[in-house]
Amino acid sequence: MVVAGTTPSMSRMMQARDFSKNPMLVYWEMTQACGLACKHCRAEAMPTANPFELSTEESKRFLRQLVDFGDPLPHLILTGGDPLSRKDIYELIDYANGLGLEVSITPSATPELTNDAITKLKAHGIQSLGLSLDGSCAEKHDAIRAVAGTFEHTMEAARHCGRLELPIQVNTLVSEETAADLPAIYDLLCREFPVMRWSLFMLISVGRGKALNEVSPAEGERIMKWVFELSQHSPFAVKTTEAPSYRRIAIDMMRGSGMARPDMKATSVYKGFQVRDGHGIVFVSNLGEIYPSGFLPLHCGNVRKDSLVDIYRNSEVFRGLHSPDQFHGKCGACEYSHICGGSRARAFAYTGDPLGTDPFCPYEPVNPHAAKH
Repeated sequence: MVVAGTTPSMSRMMQARDFSKNPMLVYWEMTQACGLACKHCRAEAMPTANPFELSTEESKRFLRQLVDFGDPLPHLILTGGDPLSRKDIYELIDYANGLGLEVSITPSATPELTNDAITKLKAHGIQSLGLSLDGSCAEKHDAIRAVAGTFEHTMEAARHCGRLELPIQVNTLVSEETAADLPAIYDLLCREFPVMRWSLFMLISVGRGKALNEVSPAEGERIMKWVFELSQHSPFAVKTTEAPSYRRIAIDMMRGSGMARPDMKATSVYKGFQVRDGHGIVFVSNLGEIYPSGFLPLHCGNVRKDSLVDIYRNSEVFRGLHSPDQFHGKCGACEYSHICGGSRARAFAYTGDPLGTDPFCPYEPVNPHAAKH
């Protein structure tokens, strides 16, 4: 399972969007089937598909629901497991495109990900492709992926995307096991192939990820400051996933450099303000279950019987996630709550409260007495 997806085209991003009404990203876990056994897999993927996963016709009914969000439509990200293991993958991509949806995919580096498959994905209208790279060499990457050969397979897939001019996002896990290797991974990306975006996913201890170790809040702050400095001269965009506090750091560093407000608004980090688990993002499992995100396992309905639009806009869980004024603890008192809001998935993983404090953020609010309990 790939830990983070690609993001929508610039034209879609620039459209005005009320995230309490219209998500920017819909992640669809098409299947749990995957030939890898990654140590941090949220989906806890299996060698074979769940027999109760959405059928082709059920999948098409689900895709039609996305159109009900209206304009601007969300960007659909196909994930898993390994979405290429579904026999109807190209039929469903064509169907989604026919509905006017922009579609990206995050395949696994298995034997299914051939150069021919990548060429076919582009021919069927895939906007971009996400690849995971968790080490700067085969020894380090394959240790995380738990299958020998995935590093070279990933590298060749990335090179072929470059030959096709198919945009790629490279997703990298940030944990105690990978943190020291991040500069070397960055150097590798700069040397080897064209990258649209590098996304650093801050580990959350869910699924198989419980076997790895999260970096400390202090180390996380150091890494995010490094990310911001890197982003100022990197040949590709650099972003974080499940680390909304990066926005606070970016604002402070932009202000400290004397950057004017209009210039701040033009940055990629500014365009991600407010987006968090369940607000701008929604996740649908291979069984059709609706969750705020893949890392926030709060079951809110099922597309087989429920309206995804209604659940996203009106269910109790989503209404709470849409409103930072309902957050508790430090996140509820923080002056950055509306642009950041903290990782709701990490808050839930640690406290059982999706509206509680994100333990990864060490920042102390200016008015801590405003914290709600």
